[in-house]
Amino acid sequence: MNTHFHAIIPAGGSGTRLWPLSRRATPKFLHDVLGLGRSLIQATWDRVAPIVGEDRVWVVTGENHFDQVAEQLPHIARGQIIAEPSPKDSAAAIGLAAMLIAREDPDAIVGSFSADHSITNVDEFRLVIDQAVAAAETGDIVTIGIMPRNPATAYGYIETGDLLGLDGAPTARRALAFAEKPEASTARQYVNSGRYRWNAGMFIAKASSLLDILAEEDPALYSGLARIAEAWDTPDHDEVLSAVWPGLEKRAIDYVVAEPAAAAGRVIVIPGDFGWDDVGDFDSVARLRQPVPGEPRGVISIGGNTDLLEVDASGVVFSEGPRTVAIVGLEDLVVVDTDDVLLITSRSHAQDVKKAVSVAGERGLDELL
Repeated sequence: MNTHFHAIIPAGGSGTRLWPLSRRATPKFLHDVLGLGRSLIQATWDRVAPIVGEDRVWVVTGENHFDQVAEQLPHIARGQIIAEPSPKDSAAAIGLAAMLIAREDPDAIVGSFSADHSITNVDEFRLVIDQAVAAAETGDIVTIGIMPRNPATAYGYIETGDLLGLDGAPTARRALAFAEKPEASTARQYVNSGRYRWNAGMFIAKASSLLDILAEEDPALYSGLARIAEAWDTPDHDEVLSAVWPGLEKRAIDYVVAEPAAAAGRVIVIPGDFGWDDVGDFDSVARLRQPVPGEPRGVISIGGNTDLLEVDASGVVFSEGPRTVAIVGLEDLVVVDTDDVLLITSRSHAQDVKKAVSVAGERGLDELL
């Protein structure tokens, strides 16, 4: 275990594609959406805490979710749950956490791991992260490139170059460029070339290296975060945070740090194939909960005390309470039954669930968001 390695878990967003299960007040990372007995953020903790040690895990989340996160993660020190007054995307979240960590440990290596992803092969994940930490000792930014299962259009991609021959990181390659979510034809070209990996948004780097790039690429954001970090454990904390935070630019770490670093030849990719999924919609959930290949397909029930009656049907059902749900003659159906909303869709339209959230907002149904 590297005693200077710290994990940052950004826990934000509202997960609109998993609505109405995921809401502003209770986003998807707080839910056991896979029916495994642990919420997504708890599963993330379970993966990273053994790698870095419980005392070196930090969570960045919204003020409204502070108590829920603290309740779900009882082993984390409350001082290591960083509460954001409002969402400012990953550059501010990870940048502030890196500053606070660097104050305590100037030699820190930080790794950011989203609170709402699924990883099925944890042992392989840990081996990949071990390589990433070793590669980060070079001072470059390290990211994990996921072996694509298919030409997905929902993910960004990373173009990889030659092997670097690094000690402790034998699979490390140079990252040539980051690519935005592509059209289907472009995604096929990426996958067929063998040079591209999915961008899972995991970044591992020396805190000092990450902050140097942040300062160079976005001086205003860096300056604002530095003011907040300086006042963090002082009586001026609340005053400085409320004065500075609203004016911070909302930007993703990919744009502020990763892409400029890649253009300068300062990003390393560690390829990973450990059953990663971003649990982005109900189709992802159904795929992750699908029976073993070769077994009969059917309807998967998650949550509540659902009494399921299925006839010639397949799909996934979520229910928050006791309910009998009958599905007859329908394939790949998604049913989500909450106290105030009943969602019925298909796996093929899972990405469109966020449109229903937009419609609810347009109609002023804020209590449903």
